[in-house]
Amino acid sequence: MDVALAPMEGLVDDIMRDILTRIGGIDLCVTEFVRVTHTLLPEKMFRRLAPELGQGSRTRAGTLLWVQLLGADPACLADNAARAASFGAAGLDLNFGCPAPTVNRHRGGAVLLDEPELLHRIVRSVRRALSSDVPLSAKMRLGLNDTSRALECAAAIEAGGAASLAVHGRTKSEGYRPPAHWDWIGRVREHVSIPVLANGDVWTLEDYRRIRAESGCDSVMIGRGLISAPDLAQRIAAWRCGQTVEPMSWQAFLPWLNEFFEQCRQRGGDTPYAAARLKQWLGLLKRQYGEAEVLFEQIRRERDATAIAAILLRMQACADPI
Repeated sequence: MDVALAPMEGLVDDIMRDILTRIGGIDLCVTEFVRVTHTLLPEKMFRRLAPELGQGSRTRAGTLLWVQLLGADPACLADNAARAASFGAAGLDLNFGCPAPTVNRHRGGAVLLDEPELLHRIVRSVRRALSSDVPLSAKMRLGLNDTSRALECAAAIEAGGAASLAVHGRTKSEGYRPPAHWDWIGRVREHVSIPVLANGDVWTLEDYRRIRAESGCDSVMIGRGLISAPDLAQRIAAWRCGQTVEPMSWQAFLPWLNEFFEQCRQRGGDTPYAAARLKQWLGLLKRQYGEAEVLFEQIRRERDATAIAAILLRMQACADPI
């Protein structure tokens, strides 16, 4: 595994996964978290967040999809993990990294990093509930307010039976403020024997090279960097093969953006859903494409999907070579 697409709630859904994995270079996807409290969740909950379960737990491009669970109850997480596997999940992931206050207030995500013994119980319970052919991974940050328990948490996750660990190089209190501490990811990697995926602040091919060099990790998980530069994984894959691929032009990317919007329209119907999703993505695409900011300004007050579709088609017609 070279590049994994990070789970991002409210952003990296099955539509985004479909587009990004068909652009290419992504080896693994992880779903937005499935929140587990004290009940066995219905099948529709898993299939809503992971419709790829109906196609062999793979995206249309054939990229594997793992289901992520978030919660603090070891037994309930184990039961729901087994349930997800019974629906065809190719792998399970446990969320110990989400910094969102609403999640943390309900003892989910990064707040558990102050309880390494609980992390161990969760991972052990989930691992025991799964058959040996279903891989289990986890994602963590470096701690709550400091890194004092980072190595202890990583060791607890490994001892519980996780086969791999993605580490976001910040504490919960640091949120997404730069920089990510790639050197600390390297300390975690040296402390455990399972594969570690480095995560945080990978926006460019050069960032990818540097995070691997500074952390010593062979595999990298990328979130916002792949949303803002949808061809980044493709360029990484080319580099790994000794090739060079120029960044995708706006002209080449526009058909993908159109398809994304049309899939959102099919899902949202006449609601503002498709418009909101497009504006959300354009806000991140502005980092790589100046044209994305121009388009955003054109549609920022527009809520009608038909009107936005017409603007997109006109923009693509102007971008297409004569």
